[in-house]
Amino acid sequence: IFDTAMLWALGFIAVFTIGGLSGIFLAAFPVDWQVTDTYYVVAHMHYVMFGGGVFGAFAGLYYWWPKLFGTLLDERLGKAHFWLVFIGFNVTFFPQHMLGLMGMPRRNYTYDEHGLTQAYNLISSIGTGLMAIGMLVFLANIIKTARAGVRAPNDPWLADTLEWYTTSPPPVHNFDT
Repeated sequence: IFDTAMLWALGFIAVFTIGGLSGIFLAAFPVDWQVTDTYYVVAHMHYVMFGGGVFGAFAGLYYWWPKLFGTLLDERLGKAHFWLVFIGFNVTFFPQHMLGLMGMPRRNYTYDEHGLTQAYNLISSIGTGLMAIGMLVFLANIIKTARAGVRAPNDPWLADTLEWYTTSPPPVHNFDT
């Protein structure tokens, strides 16, 4: 089923794959020589590190939330959170590949204020806004769940694995008997 945890896991695979594919080009000396210290490297690292870390962490967080706190996060808000961050992430970092190929150096606070450089930087900034809105939706989801969350059943994902056979959250010293 395509619940929120599964969307985050699939999003992780997608962005981590894009990051891995962009890394293949960095392994080729002629390309690496051209794009070293440019925004191409910034985009590649964010696809690998942010995509690998944050998307995977949110997949795990949405999956394990019922076991940790005994309530389910709101699926509608969770999916809004995912799509805002996923779209915002790609809108932020994909144009940075293009900026790097155009030669824009990293660790530089200024850039050409005309043409494609300005357009790509504006698009990238809009993407960060989308990601920020997505994180606020996640915060709203936590607050809503804390106030009036739906009690999680013992196995909300129909996983049929050992950890879901006990109540969520597990009682204290549930391992003694």
